[in-house]
Amino acid sequence: MAERTTYAHPTRGFGVPATSDPHHFVVAIPRGNTAPILIREHLGMGSESAREQVIDRVLLERARWSAIRAEVQRAFNARLAEHNLAGGTWKVGETPVDRLLGKELCILAWAVERLDPEKIRVAVRNWLALRPEERWWLFGMTAVATGGPQDAEKGWRVALRFALGDVAQNAQLKTRMLPEQAGPQEQGTLPVFHD
Repeated sequence: MAERTTYAHPTRGFGVPATSDPHHFVVAIPRGNTAPILIREHLGMGSESAREQVIDRVLLERARWSAIRAEVQRAFNARLAEHNLAGGTWKVGETPVDRLLGKELCILAWAVERLDPEKIRVAVRNWLALRPEERWWLFGMTAVATGGPQDAEKGWRVALRFALGDVAQNAQLKTRMLPEQAGPQEQGTLPVFHD
């Protein structure tokens, strides 16, 4: 008989607290293989009015979503496990995502939404190399001015595409050895270091 796991607290989807209406994101995956994926931010009951407020963040083509979904799920589930929370899976319909994880997902989705398809793997790799705090900062900078589905070709959205999708992070800088000098040379020192 399998042992039942006890989690820190009950959640829905990817780490969304099972409370009345927390701030979170929703990934809406329609039936079929061609319709795009919509990622929305739900501000929850903590927003200015008693009604829940929603911001559409990105509409992602199905092929681009398919190229990132497995790695995102793996990364998010590893983070949830670190905090003793149940993992999630993407499903047809609406999958709730914790507000911080949702911000991180938006960064990757924004980076790949218009990226050359052959560079999406590089973007995922670079996104995985970022710390969560770096992703949150990037979300804050991007969401203020260019955080809607219609903003793909503006400001920070374009910057994210180039920053994450251009060069794999471990291939950016290569070191080289300096040639050995012919003989010992007197290194000059500044007078401040003399006794």
